Amino acid sequence: MGIQKSKMITVIFILTIMTALLAGCSGKNEKQAEKKEKTVTVTDAKGKVEIPADPKRIVDISGNSDILSILGYSVIGTANSDAYDYTKYPAYLEKTLKNAEILGYSMQDKMDVEKILALKPDLIIISSVQEKMYQQLSKAAPTVMLKLAQTDWKEDVKAVAKIMHKEDAAKKWLDQYEKKAAEKGREIKKVMGDDKTYLSILASGGQIFVYDKAGIGSILYDDMGLKRPKGLPKQKDISLPVVSYEGLASIEADYILAVGTKDDMAALKKNSVWKQLPAVKQGHVAELPASPYFNQGYSSIGRLAFLDEMNGLMEKMND
Repeated sequence: MGIQKSKMITVIFILTIMTALLAGCSGKNEKQAEKKEKTVTVTDAKGKVEIPADPKRIVDISGNSDILSILGYSVIGTANSDAYDYTKYPAYLEKTLKNAEILGYSMQDKMDVEKILALKPDLIIISSVQEKMYQQLSKAAPTVMLKLAQTDWKEDVKAVAKIMHKEDAAKKWLDQYEKKAAEKGREIKKVMGDDKTYLSILASGGQIFVYDKAGIGSILYDDMGLKRPKGLPKQKDISLPVVSYEGLASIEADYILAVGTKDDMAALKKNSVWKQLPAVKQGHVAELPASPYFNQGYSSIGRLAFLDEMNGLMEKMND
């Protein structure tokens, strides 16, 4: 009986050890599975990178904080600052970015790395403009580098969504935007007339830049379906076409949206050619401050805000 009891104790001991080992392995596997679920692999301009599946502390210096917001993310650091004052947000992004720290301007190739890291990001997003910062930042936190076309804002939204595995959220937002833009276009045509033409320009440093396939121009023509004026120079790449005052006079526009600083607008209104434009003589001009309108048409959220402003702008052009 003593031997049998000894054997039984030994068996129980072995079973206890095995159970403990199996439990340990199971726990380890669960932790590994949990860890695996908390990260995803995405493909950016640099290749494949593992990032948090649900990042909570995103620092974005790529200039796409507005797109990230559309996709359901919020950022703790941003470079979506005002083009004329890097210390503040553009007016159309104040609500979206109200809690984010401004780190610079998205077209800058270098920013304060220590300031970025002090925010303790779990994900950093940069553009190809800041590529020289990639090595340093990627050592501190998972870093995604975006390389966007910038000539088609919708494709850029889709590109960011694809990288972040958020295609459905992007599609939903774009569908809603397109519906609203089309409705606003029909509303404007009903009030102003189907045949009326619209021109948007930027007065800057004595030059006249024309918005066509980018910025405010593409909101008017592509999104709202309003008519381009005769004589409008076509935009071939990301650069806005530049026209002389004489060239401006050859554009037959019924209504004009003129963007510029106070000094640029003052110079524009002194010009004799400008004064003789039919739209100017009839008071069919809306003057818009360079901040924020210079950049507003390049932001997805900015474009949405612009649609909400259209009724007021039409009233300005009919004063």
